[in-house]
Amino acid sequence: MAIELSREIRAEAVASIERYFRENMEEKIGNIAAGALLGYFLEELGPLVYNKAVADVQERLQVRVSELDIDHHQDEFQYWRKFDQQRKKR
Repeated sequence: MAIELSREIRAEAVASIERYFRENMEEKIGNIAAGALLGYFLEELGPLVYNKAVADVQERLQVRVSELDIDHHQDEFQYWRKFDQQRKKR
């Protein structure tokens, strides 16, 4: 599954790569090279980050699902218990 970026987001990412090179590397990187580098990262490392995010979400959802019975448990057969308690109060 290829990770697609909107035109606006891609332009921001390319500008960010250019700025990173300008401020942290000894040589500048051009717009085309920055776009190619972004494409490489998206294809090579994007799935790694995506899969990790999916795994994290699955783990959190499983924890939440396992807590459903605790958070939303209802005691069964409460009608007669309630009825008997009302009788005791009389």
